Amino acid sequence: MRLMIEHETRYRYDLAPVSVIEVLRLTPCNSDSQSIRDWRITVSGDAPLRRFEDAFGNVNHTFTTPVGANEDLVVTATGTVDTSSTNGVISGTRERLPLPVFLRETDLTLPSPEIVALGEEARNGASGLLDTAHRLNGLINERVKFVTGSTNVATHASDALIAGEGVCQDLTHIILATARAVGLPARYVSGYQFASGQARDEHAGHAWAEIHIEDLGWVGFDPTAGGSTDDTYVRVAIGLDHFGASPVRGATYGGAGETLDVNVTMDPGGRRPGNTGSQSQTQSSQSQSQ
Repeated sequence: MRLMIEHETRYRYDLAPVSVIEVLRLTPCNSDSQSIRDWRITVSGDAPLRRFEDAFGNVNHTFTTPVGANEDLVVTATGTVDTSSTNGVISGTRERLPLPVFLRETDLTLPSPEIVALGEEARNGASGLLDTAHRLNGLINERVKFVTGSTNVATHASDALIAGEGVCQDLTHIILATARAVGLPARYVSGYQFASGQARDEHAGHAWAEIHIEDLGWVGFDPTAGGSTDDTYVRVAIGLDHFGASPVRGATYGGAGETLDVNVTMDPGGRRPGNTGSQSQTQSSQSQSQ
């Protein structure tokens, strides 16, 4: 599948900050399941971008820029990606860290009693490691409803599990916590998913998980959809949780009254999208005023 993607992040301010510094994880990389035909990031005001790769192999860009009075700060990522289905198996990626790293707990994925119990439920009666992962994915999809606005960027996996609702970020944190609780390395993935039943301007950023299965490798699981990843997914960044793979993170110096709008447009066949979009389903990290 060929997908044309436009991802716009727009900041509005009641009082313009003296300066803004941002870290962008908005650049997908080639793998056996995706090939990047072209990709571009632009920042309003022509702020220069500095490119580097982090420990996970993600492509990062940083910039620092002033924001004038009555101006918006706009970050736009645009490009075309060719994807293919590999039955969820992820290969040809940049693997820089040993597997035990992906067993680490984070503040958002701590193994509460509810998390441990869910992991044991999935493991009991499973025919093997892959079946355990599929059972985890299915159980979370059944028990945690997708409800926009029901959580925030700092919601813990156990809280979302107990509440029985959240967004894709929360469902991903739950599967990470439960997979690690039963000894399966797991990591957070941020990116995009094309939905054929939705209009081009009704798409959004997405999040899912990859779980490492012995003798098979990394396999993509999307608890929001209840299945494995396929050629409708574009993989951008990985981390131990949302904070390690969030598309945009930053800080402002001075200013007040920040409003954040995120719009994603996706088109099949490489047709360039316009400038309309819908609010992202994932929760971008808010800037921190200083």
